[in-house]
Amino acid sequence: MPRSGGRTTGRNAEEFEPRQNHPTDGATALQPEHETDHATVPVRAGQRHSNEPATTPASTGTGSDSARGRLRAAPPAPVSAPRAPFVALVLVLVLSGVVGILVLNTRIAENAFKLDALKTKQAGLDRDEERLRSDLANKESPVTLASRAKFYGLVPSRTPAFLVLPDGTKLEMPGPAK
Repeated sequence: MPRSGGRTTGRNAEEFEPRQNHPTDGATALQPEHETDHATVPVRAGQRHSNEPATTPASTGTGSDSARGRLRAAPPAPVSAPRAPFVALVLVLVLSGVVGILVLNTRIAENAFKLDALKTKQAGLDRDEERLRSDLANKESPVTLASRAKFYGLVPSRTPAFLVLPDGTKLEMPGPAK
């Protein structure tokens, strides 16, 4: 059975047995081996696995291969990074994020209150401006002007007076009231 950690449920064990007709199986596999009377000798790439014993070490490669024994894949070197600094870093990042969000939400709420106060003040100023414009329009109306003039003792003019200037222009001026 493979030790890959992959999904193996529902498969036959025969699927995972090494194939005898391939010198290697996969990117990380080693050359197939066969045992002899003297030692385990790896088969050269391109040769098929056979049960025939090797006669000499020189026929299979270097002479030191027979002294090594069976070759097998070594597990990857364990990575042992210190956990405390990593945990502290993650904890600091999470806490700073939470504090940042809390400060941001506090500022948003604070600005919402300021905005509400400013909107209320603006509404009051808009009402005052509208009232003042209405008062001004009312005071500038001809009816109001006539009543105010009468209050101060003024009377309407019936005949206008004309002034002739030295250059020949005529200016119309109201005459005295009778």
